[in-house]
Amino acid sequence: MAVSAYILIQTDVGRATEVTHRLRQIPGFDEANDVTGPYDVIAKATAASVDHLGRLVIQELQAIDGVTRTVTCPIVNL
Repeated sequence: MAVSAYILIQTDVGRATEVTHRLRQIPGFDEANDVTGPYDVIAKATAASVDHLGRLVIQELQAIDGVTRTVTCPIVNL
């Protein structure tokens, strides 16, 4: 069963748009948008499992130059 999550992302000053464009090119990220507030970008990702989601965030998202912090919020269906 697929796992989806919203990922809250903080970036270096002036890097949010660049990070958003890079995320939109990575398979597994369904959407990415610049936002205002304590986070600079919010992305939605879907993966085959929690482990795959973790790898997507750590190996792909956190490797993007300009990303300083992420918070992953898995979607639950109650």
